[in-house]
Amino acid sequence: MRTAFIKALCKVAAENPRVMLLTGDLGFSVLEEFAALFPDRYVNVGVAEQNLTGVAAGLASCGKICLTYSIANFPTLRCLEQIRNDVCYHKANVKVVSVGAGFAYGSQGYTHHGIEDLSIMRSLPGMTVIAPADPAEADLATRAMIAQPGPGFLRLGKAGETVLHKSPVEFVIGKAIKVREGRDLTLISTGSMLRIALEVADSLAKREISARVLSMHTVKPLDEEAVRAACRETRGILTLEEHSLTGGLGSAVADVVATMNGARARFAKWGVPDMLHHRVGSQKYMLEVCGDPLAAALRLLEE
Repeated sequence: MRTAFIKALCKVAAENPRVMLLTGDLGFSVLEEFAALFPDRYVNVGVAEQNLTGVAAGLASCGKICLTYSIANFPTLRCLEQIRNDVCYHKANVKVVSVGAGFAYGSQGYTHHGIEDLSIMRSLPGMTVIAPADPAEADLATRAMIAQPGPGFLRLGKAGETVLHKSPVEFVIGKAIKVREGRDLTLISTGSMLRIALEVADSLAKREISARVLSMHTVKPLDEEAVRAACRETRGILTLEEHSLTGGLGSAVADVVATMNGARARFAKWGVPDMLHHRVGSQKYMLEVCGDPLAAALRLLEE
């Protein structure tokens, strides 16, 4: 995804001289293309994420469109106060880009696990929160986020993700992508969990269970109508996210489900349990520790 991001960013920057990229001494082997093409619009502030955000906010106040780039928690949690006060309070045109979402850096331990960022960023006023599912969505999300004024958060995977969309998709901020039709169950995923959602749907199909699959790339603003339609048209909704079960996609969808009148679908969340994760391992291993999403889908339908 990060390759798709930087290529899209370079194309947008070639057309818009206001676009700038700032990094906290990270992104080597990724950001060099932008730095070579636009040396006057690339700033490495060093390992100082609070300065990174403050400098970006200052440049935005001068009319620039600034993207801050770092891994996992560093461009979000380490400088949260600056994002809240310098960016959101002033509706600054700053886009926070976090690479290595979820357990992408699982082998580096809890300090590098990005599993609370959706919850925290969606709580900030005026913040748009986007988590694309694959390189195709990452390309489109980068362009859409830059085109939209105000604060934004782009949550990316790491590298090597498979392109999941087999045909061109329409990407609109705040509107889910219906990847598959289904009548029995709706799987709503965000970010890289779309791959697992499709695998679950395939396994359910072998049991003659028809699963609708939605890529909810925008967690804020959420596509509430897509959620309501799933409640009306299928028997259950299961959210899937590589994020804490507290405050992320599942919580956002639950808010919509809870306020619906009349009969509605059963609802469950699959994600990272609300606990300290002392284990260290690959992204695949860390996700396996969280449990089996297929089993969660079957339990939902059996209740």
